[in-house]
Amino acid sequence: MPWLSTLIAVPVLGAVGVALLPKGNDKLAKQLALVVSLVVLALTLVMAVQFSPRGTRFQFDETYEWIPRFGVHFGLAVDGIALVLIVLSAVLVPIVVLASWHDADGTGADAPPKRSVKTYFALLLVLEAMMIGVFAATDIFLFYVFFEAMLIPMYFMIGSYGGAQRSYAAVKFLLYSLFGGLLMLVAVIGLYVIAEKNTFMFPELIGAITDPTTQKWLFAGFFIAFAVKAPLWPFHTWLPDAAAQAPAGAAVLLVGVLDKVGTYGMLRFCLELFPDAAKFFTPLVLVLAVVGIVYGAIVAIGQTDMKRLIAYTSISHFGFIALGVFAMSQNAATGATLYMVNHGFSTGALFLIAGFLIYRRGSNYIADYGGVQKVAPILAGTFLVAGLSGLALPGLSSFVSEFMVLIGSFQTYPVPATIATAGVVLAAIYILWMYKRVANGPTTEAVAGMKDLNGREKWVIAPLIALIIALGFYPKPLLDVINPAVDKTLANVTVTEFTPAVPVADQKGAGE
Repeated sequence: MPWLSTLIAVPVLGAVGVALLPKGNDKLAKQLALVVSLVVLALTLVMAVQFSPRGTRFQFDETYEWIPRFGVHFGLAVDGIALVLIVLSAVLVPIVVLASWHDADGTGADAPPKRSVKTYFALLLVLEAMMIGVFAATDIFLFYVFFEAMLIPMYFMIGSYGGAQRSYAAVKFLLYSLFGGLLMLVAVIGLYVIAEKNTFMFPELIGAITDPTTQKWLFAGFFIAFAVKAPLWPFHTWLPDAAAQAPAGAAVLLVGVLDKVGTYGMLRFCLELFPDAAKFFTPLVLVLAVVGIVYGAIVAIGQTDMKRLIAYTSISHFGFIALGVFAMSQNAATGATLYMVNHGFSTGALFLIAGFLIYRRGSNYIADYGGVQKVAPILAGTFLVAGLSGLALPGLSSFVSEFMVLIGSFQTYPVPATIATAGVVLAAIYILWMYKRVANGPTTEAVAGMKDLNGREKWVIAPLIALIIALGFYPKPLLDVINPAVDKTLANVTVTEFTPAVPVADQKGAGE
């Protein structure tokens, strides 16, 4: 069965079906979008079960000629890294569909004017297809097409259904992304011409560029595009605006999945296609990552807008992921990949719960809350669990990945890893302070009548909380899939693993 093309086709066909529904069938549009997203999730899980972590590197391979004259193929396949990110996308989309039930209705406080409901949910399904495609693409030209195509549905979701400054945020998001995409396009063309392979297929281009100077220029084109997408400091300024103005569900997919394309691209393309350039630029990237970790955390502490605070925490988290990718250590790279998944779940939960709070209170500002725990204990409790995962509390999912990134980075680059630990301390400050101001203290008059989570909202948040706890205690299923893929990814890069300063045998002999 052509699993990957099916996973792309199903949401596209679902989007067409939603768009063609007669006007006025808003409820049916929502229900159809939810059913389609659940079908995609079911198919993804069936495919994932059939994946063999110790088998061939790229599985479920599909290759069809697309533009034969230029060697362009519709090439799809996944390794363990791409697989877990596709699963992340498939899990989040039905949750977002259910959470976004009223995002286009124009109801509730501080909501934008009513827009087309079926268009919003059709855009969600198109975005799901693009997200799956970008992680599954093995043809670099096809990857670029999906990389740019993702911008279209997200642009309209922010610009048409977002907050008061939605147009500004959407345009800023689009311009930054197009700038990065343009640099990547130049690098993709340069790679094709210089490699002289007459193909864009990624496996065939590994090792094709050997000249160090050429590698550096091509690396720069890919890396800047991915740094903007991630975003990595100082290419980050579009994210707080976009995340703050986007509907909560769109913000989840923006930060939870779309931004992971940047860090995924660094790990997949920058390291393997340009290994010498990656080593050359590693000190610079590590500086950017560490600055992003500390900067994002410090700026988050000073935020008054709840969604902007969560966005700045993500900038700090993306610094950790970039640190893990460029530490050139198997442990760090595995931790970075796991971090991509865990960050999607924990930050996704934070954005959704923030959306529930804003829908009830009608304000993004933290100071307008207080005492939520007394009137809505389930809402406050889930907010606390998601926040604690964001600060990497042991027992919750983010702890495992952050610990692996730090321990793996310390093996190869101890100074950046040591500085990065400041982000752990700062995370406790911004998360706990936000929770204290929102949920604790006396109940304000505006919050006194706030309702707790309803049945639909519990179905939204329960899977995320369950995954955060389950992966905190038992991350082995994901690690078993990720580890072999990371080993093969780093095969073209010199990997330094930790060895004791004094061999164990010598230590034993000295003790005797």
